[in-house]
Amino acid sequence: MKSLREIFKEHNDRLLHKWDHYIEIYDRHFSSFRNKEIVFVEIGVSHGGSLQMWREYFGEKAKLIGIDINPECKQFEEPNTEIIIGSQEDPMFLETLKNNLPDTDIFIDDGGHTMKQQILTFKYLYDKVKLGGYYLCEDLHTSYWYEYGGGLKNKKSFIEFSKNFIDSMHGWYVSKRFKPALLSNLTRTIYALHYYDSILVIEKKQIDEPQSIRKGKEQLTYQYADEGQRKKLVGRIKSWIKP
Repeated sequence: MKSLREIFKEHNDRLLHKWDHYIEIYDRHFSSFRNKEIVFVEIGVSHGGSLQMWREYFGEKAKLIGIDINPECKQFEEPNTEIIIGSQEDPMFLETLKNNLPDTDIFIDDGGHTMKQQILTFKYLYDKVKLGGYYLCEDLHTSYWYEYGGGLKNKKSFIEFSKNFIDSMHGWYVSKRFKPALLSNLTRTIYALHYYDSILVIEKKQIDEPQSIRKGKEQLTYQYADEGQRKKLVGRIKSWIKP
């Protein structure tokens, strides 16, 4: 099979626009899905070249769904390739999409890249991604651009919004005071957060409550600066094991 890099280099049909370093990121996470009956969804059809690239990469068994605000994109529908028209800024559209999309193996948000669009899309459609699948949000550099609603350390940017996923992923370990707020569906489904230049890849799996396990016999006596420090550490370890 051709690599994704080869497919991209040889493409000369409909316009295909990607950042060069995205190609390696895609291949790293998506290669195991090739030639399988998967559902692939991408917001942002544009001129249709991206869907052509994905068709060649994933093969004829893949169900491709493109979503765009431009009605002209309907012309890119082909066998096993569906185009849905609507705005990712519209909660009603996203709710309808959530109710009608099949469960998805790979979901890419490559749409309008505004903070509102990226955050709303995640809130509505993350749950449509299957366990074992991937949710990607692309072009995260717009989180630093004012014209897209971003800006460095802007709490309303997608970058700052996504930093909360780190806390959610570790929701098992927080004190009882904060656990109800953090222990969520994200805690139970985020296996890994892969941050790259301008892309966040969220890897989904079923996550059960972590268990601390020990094997073998102790060989050393741990040394502590004082008894108070020892008690604090023992108490913290107990809270990890039995929250």
